[in-house]
Amino acid sequence: MHAIKQSIGIVGSGSWATALIKMITDAGHTVHWWVRNPEKANYIQTHLHNPDYLSSIEIHSEKVIVSNDLQFVLNSCVVIILAVPSAFIHQSLHGVILPTENIYVSAIKGIEPNTNLVMAKYLEKNHGIPTDQVAIITGPCHAEEVAAEKLSYLTVAANTLDVAQLVKGFLEGQFIRVWCSDDLIGAEYSAVMKNIYAIGAGIAHGLGYGDNFLALYTSCAIREMKVFLQTIDPSDRDVDEAAYLGDLLVTCYSQFSRNRTFGNMLGKGYSVKAAQLEMNMVAEGYYASNLIYNKSAKRDLELPIADAVYRVIYENANAKKTFKVLSDQNLH
Repeated sequence: MHAIKQSIGIVGSGSWATALIKMITDAGHTVHWWVRNPEKANYIQTHLHNPDYLSSIEIHSEKVIVSNDLQFVLNSCVVIILAVPSAFIHQSLHGVILPTENIYVSAIKGIEPNTNLVMAKYLEKNHGIPTDQVAIITGPCHAEEVAAEKLSYLTVAANTLDVAQLVKGFLEGQFIRVWCSDDLIGAEYSAVMKNIYAIGAGIAHGLGYGDNFLALYTSCAIREMKVFLQTIDPSDRDVDEAAYLGDLLVTCYSQFSRNRTFGNMLGKGYSVKAAQLEMNMVAEGYYASNLIYNKSAKRDLELPIADAVYRVIYENANAKKTFKVLSDQNLH
């Protein structure tokens, strides 16, 4: 196993990537940061903050090496955290060679939309990275609260606890609590599914449903998630833990949730395209909904909430009527 003192790299320059930079440097580690745009990379290196996201976070120049050369970053680090939107991961990694001895950590919580694969499978099939070299970061931890130094909670899941512990060592600090898990498949699919349920929570809010409905909705959503996870990867996992239920709750309830915001706009009558254009940010649940719908259909699984969200997003179903049926017949 690689020594913890060696460097870690971040791929991406959005809010989550910037929050991860803060976590890692606050924990005392050096980080290589890939920023695609050379002008933005130079700006960050000179002015010591990200001009576009979480600009209140001060970048420690002695601990952060900013570069627009992705191959340099990949070759310089033993751990690489992928923190770009899932829709851009294929483009971001195109034309570079991923060293297979590195540990690759997905902080994406989404699927690669061109292949319809979760990140561990995408890295294996498209870049030859063994799944034993892959981890995922999940749990209730919004970037905005990391920036504000509010207590936040992460779970690092990998096939082996040794890999999870290695990644944990880079992240844990005064305001960041980290647990380790060997449930890579369950944690990754849970991170994908909670975005779908957050869209549904937003739709309900946009339609005028209240807190009482949302409480019932989320309790049904975690049961749905458990059914799906047990079908694709039977395990004795406890879905009440932070990586599953905790992440679901914060994504469904938080003002910072992009997926909830996206759903709220749909509930208020926006079309999918109009909501996407106005947000100018990726709601990962949009792609996730298609994946989970097709996987559940192949297995004859009944997932009423996930199916309802899919119909609103992909079949242009009337949100008000769809959620009326959901509330009357399928939530209990």
